[in-house]
Amino acid sequence: MLGKGAVGGEGWALARGDCLEVLGRLPAGSVDLIATDPAYSGMNNHMKFGHGRIVGRYSDPENDKWMREFRDSPESFLEFLRLCHRALKPDRHLYVMFDSFSLLTLGHLAREVFDVKCLVTWDKVRMGMGHWYRRQHELVLFATKGKRKLAHRGFPDVWRVKRLVRSAYPTQKPRELFEIMIAASTSQGELVCDPFLGAGSAGAAAIGMGRRFIGCDVGKRAIELSKVRLDAVSRGQPDPLQPGSLVPESTARFWQR
Repeated sequence: MLGKGAVGGEGWALARGDCLEVLGRLPAGSVDLIATDPAYSGMNNHMKFGHGRIVGRYSDPENDKWMREFRDSPESFLEFLRLCHRALKPDRHLYVMFDSFSLLTLGHLAREVFDVKCLVTWDKVRMGMGHWYRRQHELVLFATKGKRKLAHRGFPDVWRVKRLVRSAYPTQKPRELFEIMIAASTSQGELVCDPFLGAGSAGAAAIGMGRRFIGCDVGKRAIELSKVRLDAVSRGQPDPLQPGSLVPESTARFWQR
């Protein structure tokens, strides 16, 4: 499905390549869920469009943790959304994570392609960086293609999950975020896709929950890390990039029913 050069194992596959190219190669109506965290340049460029880079120690091009961000012009983002819509089966769901700046500049475009249902708030529990109000949350846009409902009505629109303080990859997201999306929007054996693979958190969640997974990324390191991670999880071994839970003890795992 992902073409020549893909790597993977039983129930999962990864491809190195641009998200638009890889999504365009997928058969129409082949995916059950798209859940992804694009590497926007909006925050670093202060709401300007184009290429950006992760700030601080990740910005050194000699550092193997350096990553290139999505060229998030309105035109390319709309193309991305249309390719997602094409790849999804009828009556399926889409989750796209946003930082505050990218939501303002790009989020409204989702309504041109999908039926946007709501924004979910990810509460990171602890404050992060910031020159004014320090950041403690990110947003997840939830949209549908068709009429599929959530698995049950016990999902709140605020998800309290600790952020990763030290990670092997820039902007690595907690596995639990994707576990919630997958539990709400898929059944056993269905196919989950993340076209901005990063550290493979969506893949680790999908494989660990008995779903199939495909993902892609332009970065060599993203593919290497994710391959090791998904191989371990698929064998029932501990997740090497997130060995422990990031859900506070005070928060029940409401998505596990």
